[in-house]
Amino acid sequence: MTLDEFRDSLDAPAPPAGLSPALLGLWHQGKGDWEAAHVTVQDDDGADAAWVHAHLHRVEGDESNAGYWFRRAGKPHTKGDLGAEWAEMAGALLAQGR
Repeated sequence: MTLDEFRDSLDAPAPPAGLSPALLGLWHQGKGDWEAAHVTVQDDDGADAAWVHAHLHRVEGDESNAGYWFRRAGKPHTKGDLGAEWAEMAGALLAQGR
């Protein structure tokens, strides 16, 4: 799936089948459902889910908590535009097949 296809899927009422927890979390966040996104990634111990978890706490405005999750993900604590960050993360995870 390409990033454009992933973005287009946000118009559907349900996510595409077979998404990883990290991508499913981004899908829910892309729909504006922070709670569903958070529930999706909070119990996954993987680095990809931790990366998305960090983004979600940035969206929430909790930079301290975001920093914790960026460290767990092994990623730098970014502070740029949230929409650009979402697209970067989705693109990277899709390119890796995750």
